[in-house]
Amino acid sequence: MRRTRAAVATGTLLAACAGLFAATPAAQAADSPGFHIQDGRLLDANNKDFVMRGVNHAHTWYPDKTDQALKDIKAKGANTVRVVLGTGGQWTKNDTADVAQVVSECKENRLICVLEAHDTTGYGEAGAAVPLSKAVDYWLSVKDALVGQEKYVLVNIGNEPYGNTNYTAWTDDTKTAIGRLRAAGLDHTLMVDAPNWGQDWSFTMRDNASGVLASDPDRNVLFDIHMYGVYDTPAEVSDYLNRFATADLPIVVGEFGDMHSDGNPDEDAIMSTAQSLGIGYMGWSWSGNGSGVEYLDLVQNFDASRLSDWGKRLFDGADGIKATAKESSVFGSTDGGTDPGEETGAGACTVTYRLSDWGSSFNADVTIRNTSNQALDGWKLDFSFSGQQKVNSIWNAKATQSGADVHITPESWTDSIPSGGTVSFGLNGSSTGTNAAPSSFTLDSKSCTTA
Repeated sequence: MRRTRAAVATGTLLAACAGLFAATPAAQAADSPGFHIQDGRLLDANNKDFVMRGVNHAHTWYPDKTDQALKDIKAKGANTVRVVLGTGGQWTKNDTADVAQVVSECKENRLICVLEAHDTTGYGEAGAAVPLSKAVDYWLSVKDALVGQEKYVLVNIGNEPYGNTNYTAWTDDTKTAIGRLRAAGLDHTLMVDAPNWGQDWSFTMRDNASGVLASDPDRNVLFDIHMYGVYDTPAEVSDYLNRFATADLPIVVGEFGDMHSDGNPDEDAIMSTAQSLGIGYMGWSWSGNGSGVEYLDLVQNFDASRLSDWGKRLFDGADGIKATAKESSVFGSTDGGTDPGEETGAGACTVTYRLSDWGSSFNADVTIRNTSNQALDGWKLDFSFSGQQKVNSIWNAKATQSGADVHITPESWTDSIPSGGTVSFGLNGSSTGTNAAPSSFTLDSKSCTTA
């Protein structure tokens, strides 16, 4: 994420560079074991088109928030999360075990995981930033957490790898980084961020993208533009994204917001243009922003029930996540819906009930997954306790209890479960005797499987 103002006026820069892209090199073979690029599109391991609709989460600064954050991000309808990692340069290193845990949690929540090394942010201008070569060193050090996860993980080599100084080195440094990762055996889709704090006002990435893609023996590179103040008009947004689309070069808007210190990005144009072109986007960021950009929090204080205006726009607005996201088919769905042969009516579901029992009291974390091919609005979940349990309080939902029977209804912010998505709630209760998880659940009067 960019935190300083661009050095040159946007209009001048747009007029100064108008170079056309060279022809796109041959696409990667369609039998790739994981995500891959073909004809300028990002395809998943089943060769299905995948359009990212997601959120950035600052894991390296808030590791204790990640487990719940990913659940909540999925419950809001996202299909992707871009996870901030520290390499040990500017920020504490997230080691192999930690990265493996993040990947596991992404998969558990059926989110495609974009892992990004953040310490390169603003290299050449930000004093503590590290070069792309150090980011490559980091990826090789956590390689054991990555290999075998090509179906679920994209590797974003380095966040905003140059500021506004010496950014012309971006092209050669990016090619070198890609070459080193391939030589070391990483077969993932590699995502590369633009220079100029990610905003590419110099068009360095735009005008060299075809050469960078051609340098990859796998032809498996996704380009990442960050749209803040440089992209404050529909014309600027459309021109940049359409040049990639016209040239069959794959691109994603890896970060954007509804306002910023360097200008007011046109988030409506970003989202509508991305939707019309079938280009992915990921909003910055779930929660935890500081240094004067707290307005970029999608939810306040990591509380999924407290959407900011920016969060309401991204999740619920026109061309937003809830309306446009489709889950990757690698999770068993063919087009963002259900598995072939799965029940397709409202009520097809899986329930996870995680019990923390302390004898006379307990907590339960409950997740409902919608495995139908349509959104579930105003859902109702019913189950029966196996013993003398009593619900004392509940969050993210409402509960009524009659004897052992419990009836759960949503709060306004958990009212809809998108196809392939989840909603989570928790409850606190008291018990006497044996306390076990309920044996069965029904959603809208239809039986759920348990996990």
